[in-house]
Amino acid sequence: MTSTPALDEAACYAAASSRDRRFDGVFYVAVRTTGIYCRPSCPARTPARHNVTFHRTAASAQGAGYRACKRCLPDATPGSPEWDVAADVAGRAMRLVADGVVDREGVDGLARRIGYTPRHLTRLLVRELGAGPLALARARRAQTARTLVETTELGFTDVAFAAGFSSVRQFNDTLREVYRASPTELRARRAAGRGPASSTTAGELCLRLAVRTPYAAGALVDFLGYHVVPGLEAAGPGWYARTLDLPHGPGTVRVEPPSSLEREQAGRTAFVIARFRLASLLDTSAAVERTRRLLDADADPGPVDALLGRDALLAPLVAARPGLRVPGQVDGDETAIRTVIGQQVSVAGARTVTARIVAAHGRAVRLAEPGLTHLFPRACVLAEVDPATLPMPRARGRALVGLAAALAGDDLWLDRGADRAEVRARLLALPGIGPWTADYVAMRALADPDVFLPTDVGVRTAARNLGRDLEAVLARTPAWSPWRSTALLHLWQTLIPPLAPAPDLSPDAQTKD
Repeated sequence: MTSTPALDEAACYAAASSRDRRFDGVFYVAVRTTGIYCRPSCPARTPARHNVTFHRTAASAQGAGYRACKRCLPDATPGSPEWDVAADVAGRAMRLVADGVVDREGVDGLARRIGYTPRHLTRLLVRELGAGPLALARARRAQTARTLVETTELGFTDVAFAAGFSSVRQFNDTLREVYRASPTELRARRAAGRGPASSTTAGELCLRLAVRTPYAAGALVDFLGYHVVPGLEAAGPGWYARTLDLPHGPGTVRVEPPSSLEREQAGRTAFVIARFRLASLLDTSAAVERTRRLLDADADPGPVDALLGRDALLAPLVAARPGLRVPGQVDGDETAIRTVIGQQVSVAGARTVTARIVAAHGRAVRLAEPGLTHLFPRACVLAEVDPATLPMPRARGRALVGLAAALAGDDLWLDRGADRAEVRARLLALPGIGPWTADYVAMRALADPDVFLPTDVGVRTAARNLGRDLEAVLARTPAWSPWRSTALLHLWQTLIPPLAPAPDLSPDAQTKD
């Protein structure tokens, strides 16, 4: 187990004194004299050193009795990029808490996913993060509730349950304690100058998801659009949409990242628009967290671009796409199964086969987002399929069904709460799963930032197009660690064409035809 290093308080104070935005979300500054906690970049005057303490999480600051600053909104920052790099127990737990595991399954469920006893996990998180699972979940609920109160027209009862609270009273008490404001007072802030709320109807939400800039939004949408599976996903210039199989019912998300984020000043916090349609508002936290994973929203592009930009081969690619992200996933099982489908076939071929499997075995849903008709088949469904009926070579069909059976059990988790080395070993033990498949799954499903695929056909093609010998390219990869996944994406991105406009699938357009 890797222990999270202790905060260097001198370095933290220096970052806060310089209002360095790059540290927003990495730690929080609590001020004894005011009783509030802030982002390091808060524009307020930095107090004397003896009047401040530093916390790894908003939950830790709240647990110490501090309330969130109304000026800099510290709990609205992107999460710490360290969680994905370190992949330690604390980081894995943070991701599962954000997905709502504690709200749905309790501390026992979270501990089971991590592989610890509840008591030991709580003790570890308090030591590493300054707060236990219940406090971390409470801080997440408070942040979700504040966002919904200030940016939507949802009634407070709907907000309370959408944020994961068990009662309206608990919702009211928590917001008053954390923000020193009632829900009514928080909503009044919008009327006082924060702009109008999004238009919201039952089950529909339009939220702003915080990201660090620069953010290569166009490249990410192009990548996702290049791999779109009809019925499951849709995409066009500047947007991507897909269905979501959530704990309480189906949903959809449509993300619309502003292209201007690519050239924003490094270190700033900016926002991606996400439009959700949910069968149950209880799934709000899960839908938001899975979308953030898909967008790699917690990454810090500064050190990544700085390292890769020093390489002669990658420097022009980094300059062309600053802030490039590694697309994640909304469902680890889906990612693994789609990776097996894509073994040794073209992207177009994989899309066609996957669409046939989705149509045959996925759950049909009626949702308002045009072009989205099915959820991806669950592993337990595919585990019962006769491999001979799948539209692929028999051996690959057996591999897919075997993988689905393993995922349907309780010994293989792909939800970012799993240990990467252990997952890789278990994947390689399955028939038909080789290093390329296991490592691609680690990169996309487990957010491993340091994956490179030396046998990948796309790497070979990109090297040739860049006028480089493959062996010479591979010899450079050790210097790209610990961000070889982003380096791989830079090479792949040279092969991905910009998205063409998607066909208009709205009922009005179909009527005109």
